[in-house]
Amino acid sequence: MSLRLAFMGTPDFAVPTLAELIGQGHDIAAIYSQPARPKGRGLAAEPSPVAKLAAAHGLTVRTPESLKSAAAQKEFADLALDAAIVVAYGLLLPKPILDAPKLGCFNLHGSLLPRWRGAAPIQRAIMAGDAETGVMVMRMEEGLDTGPVLMSETTPTARKTYGQLHDELARLGADLMARALAALERGSVTEAPQPATGATYAKKISKDEAHIDWTKPARELDRLIRGLSPIPGAWCEAGDERLKVLYAEPVSGSGAPGEILDNTLTVACGEGALRISRAQRPGKAPMDAIELARGFALPRGTKLS
Repeated sequence: MSLRLAFMGTPDFAVPTLAELIGQGHDIAAIYSQPARPKGRGLAAEPSPVAKLAAAHGLTVRTPESLKSAAAQKEFADLALDAAIVVAYGLLLPKPILDAPKLGCFNLHGSLLPRWRGAAPIQRAIMAGDAETGVMVMRMEEGLDTGPVLMSETTPTARKTYGQLHDELARLGADLMARALAALERGSVTEAPQPATGATYAKKISKDEAHIDWTKPARELDRLIRGLSPIPGAWCEAGDERLKVLYAEPVSGSGAPGEILDNTLTVACGEGALRISRAQRPGKAPMDAIELARGFALPRGTKLS
């Protein structure tokens, strides 16, 4: 038995779930994704990762700028769906869209709700020092990530970067959504309301946040660096270059904030120090600290800002 679905998603995070649903043999009536955006040096319009996968499987792709119009809502309702699956789509779903599928609309969210509702839950979990995070399948309501939860899966944040945790949660989420849909088909799923307390908002990452302030404690900067690695990347000024710091570990050490303390790229912070192990110079590939030191003079006493 399979369900008639619409899949609504845009970035890489959504791709494993779409691939899983295709593999499960569900009847995917349409794919909704964000319109192609300019990308690369030539700024040519490039379809989203979800749209690319959909096209490769011959699936119908729709890229409306909005779902607020009566025409867009009728087009969606005419699909006669059992359910809509939403993974990092990027558009709000109006009530007529939410109400159209027979079973409802279901979202895969990258946090343990109600912790980190909003746009950047994976980054915020790392940056806040959460010991664990996870993915949840929830029934969508008009509120922002407020609906009841069908299923969840947890994982330790440990010392993972955003990139590592993003990929892990995308894989966990694909399996979780497949299991949730199977339970929906059987009528055996239990929906649990979210707790009334503990909600936080995971706002988008701002450009200003990515600038490393060496006066802050090493443990806080460690979380910032991992939470923004590899993109957009936490950065500092090293001479006349902007250096992206992709991985660093807290170590003992003291000095003026931003001062390089030794020849292994240990940098003094407001409290403790960080040893940079991976970084990226403008226009170059990411590199380990040893490789970086070969072509970029950062001797002891250099001040990063």
